Amino acid sequence: MDIKLDPSRDDLPLMANTSHILVKHYVLDLDVDFESQIIEGTIVLFFESGNRFKKRSSSTEIACRSEPNEACKFRMPEPCQIPVTDTKTFSSKIGYNDFVICGKGEKDTSGKDGNHDNQEQASGISSSKYCCDTGNHGSEEFLLVLDCCDLSVLKVEEVDVAAVPGIEKFTRSPKLRNQIVRELVALPADRWREQLDYYARCSQAPGCGELLFDTDTWSLQIRKTGAQTATDFPHAIRIRYRTKPQGRSVTWTSDQSGRPCVYTVGSPINNRALFPCQEPPVAMSTWQATIRAAASFVVLMSGENSAKPTQLQEGYSSWHYYVTMPMPASTFTIAVGSWTEMKPEICSSNDLATERSFSPSEADFRYVGVCGHMEYPCRFQNASATTQKIIPHRVFAPVCLKGACQETLLPLIPPCLSAAHSVLGTHPFSRLDILIVPANFSSLGMASPHIVFLSQSTLTGMSQLCGTRLCHEIAHAWFGLAIGARDWTEEWLSEGFATHLEDVFWAKAQQLAPHEAWEQQELRACLRWHRLQDEVQNSPEEMQVLRPNKEKTGHVSDSGSSVIRHGLNPEKVFMQVHYLKGYFLLRFLAKRLGEDTYFSFLRKFVHTFHGQLILSQDFLQMLLENIPEEKRPELSVGNIFRDWLESSGIPQALQRERQARAECGLARQVSAEVAKWVRVNRRPRKRKRKDREEVFEKVRHRWCELVVKHKYTKAYRDVERFLQEDQAMGIYLYGELMLGEDPRQQHLARRCFELSREQMDRSSAEVVAEMLF
Repeated sequence: MDIKLDPSRDDLPLMANTSHILVKHYVLDLDVDFESQIIEGTIVLFFESGNRFKKRSSSTEIACRSEPNEACKFRMPEPCQIPVTDTKTFSSKIGYNDFVICGKGEKDTSGKDGNHDNQEQASGISSSKYCCDTGNHGSEEFLLVLDCCDLSVLKVEEVDVAAVPGIEKFTRSPKLRNQIVRELVALPADRWREQLDYYARCSQAPGCGELLFDTDTWSLQIRKTGAQTATDFPHAIRIRYRTKPQGRSVTWTSDQSGRPCVYTVGSPINNRALFPCQEPPVAMSTWQATIRAAASFVVLMSGENSAKPTQLQEGYSSWHYYVTMPMPASTFTIAVGSWTEMKPEICSSNDLATERSFSPSEADFRYVGVCGHMEYPCRFQNASATTQKIIPHRVFAPVCLKGACQETLLPLIPPCLSAAHSVLGTHPFSRLDILIVPANFSSLGMASPHIVFLSQSTLTGMSQLCGTRLCHEIAHAWFGLAIGARDWTEEWLSEGFATHLEDVFWAKAQQLAPHEAWEQQELRACLRWHRLQDEVQNSPEEMQVLRPNKEKTGHVSDSGSSVIRHGLNPEKVFMQVHYLKGYFLLRFLAKRLGEDTYFSFLRKFVHTFHGQLILSQDFLQMLLENIPEEKRPELSVGNIFRDWLESSGIPQALQRERQARAECGLARQVSAEVAKWVRVNRRPRKRKRKDREEVFEKVRHRWCELVVKHKYTKAYRDVERFLQEDQAMGIYLYGELMLGEDPRQQHLARRCFELSREQMDRSSAEVVAEMLF
């Protein structure tokens, strides 16, 4: 039975049966075609199974409920050929013809709603077992379920890893394909280069039998005739597929210079419309990718290496990236466009010395402590990496933003990275790329392994917005990436920590005196308090809960599948309750413990849990163990769950604290400055157009809010420009335009939306459309 959800209110399903078999490594080999707006190629998945992956009880099997001749049919292999109709297909030029011409079972139905023409026969997928009339009566065959959406799957086959030359060097069973993969994925961390090399070789090995597959809205289901358990199922498979232009994991658009580009947008459905994968966070894997595009494009990706292009024939280039730290597939990020690397006009030799890259394979690699994660080349065990304050970094943007990047962003990166290191210690990742993404990006920033996306909105005005947002995304390297939430409904474990840490990092980056740092942080706490009050008053109560699954948090079905509550609700993308309540909880705990003691504990926590997935109780239990008895009356994991994480609204402890807190000196200065400008604005005066433009450039969002509030019609052009150029912040301005019920402002909002909606991401467009219509 195909699962159909209402994206306006329902949960996001994670369908992969990770309890039975896990992807350990992905090898992607993809071509990016801007003319057709399609990414096409292959992905090879290497699996791990074990003794726990046994045949399941009949209670979790899928029984056929239709007539025998209609029952749960999979696409059976049949002779066909995929015609190569596009003469620009990259793979036809670089030796990948064996992937273009297929032998069987590859009807191209990409123009249809599903990937096959038998969608009415798609099977149910509530478990990992498949039991129906498939020509092998009475048998039960293991069903691999991958998360997949908006993809055209063309072919699935087992990979003959035994055919790889030299494979016998590290395996005891060179003729047993699954055993070869088991030994390959189990290679020790100090052999990571050899492991990556053999992954690449195996990914190019010939196929040794096509596999039966089918798709529905949310998943790709694969089985092999006669394979009754996960242990029997092929441990290396190759999937030939192509994305769809309307796929929700990537956005095809134009950059600020008008040149085409494509990038992953942090979609609610994550990467399942980019490649078939196991989405549940427990499926932590490594990956490597070869991406081909026209030579004029730059490919950026989540990867440990600073990739350089390899020139191919006829004007195409190839880029190769890899990661050796296992992470959820949802963290994979790619961006392809005509980006230009932005370099400072003057390069300090001291910076270059500090930024020397330390590879996990260097000679000084030695253990400086025991890690609790699965084995990988860990920077926390590299003595040189632990002292590296500033990791190597690059900045990319459209060439038209060169001046803004050099003036605003580039000078901030070294002090922000150094500040983060001074607070939390070892940088989890060896390098960082920062990309200024197109104007249709719906957020101010997004962090992924080794790469951060920033909105162009952060480049306007003074350094405060850029600096604080940069610190926020840098904080995600520790909380959100190196330490991830085992249950994605506990977003506060990522966003609450990043919000709390951004203030600490930014104060250190500015080298503020302690009293100056305190006043700045108190002012920001005051602003966040008002935002939290507004959020609570204007959002559904059920979406204000930080731990909505309560005692079932972290639980999955027997197969490993689960759902993300409210994961498909477009409004959720723009809610900040997880940021704000999480921030205030951590602030409350830090005050109770003492700032110095709290951050000393936080470094200990990072060292204990990096490379792992956690739940709220993992953090809280370890924290409370570090609080002296006299400092934690009425403070327990249960009480924090009840008062902060499992209830809607504002916690009483926070309300009491805000009511008792006296306004800091900086906040009083701001209040006085606001009062002064209120008085000034009441005076009639003339302002030159040049003055207004300078104001607009420095405080674009606040200026537009004032224009809307006071119905200053002469500056409506500024509002229109802001809504088209700063979509990361503009969505809130649409609400302001509509709330006043002024016909001219509402007409302005609708006109701007019509001009921008094709470039907007899906969630933003849905939320704005609901406001306007």
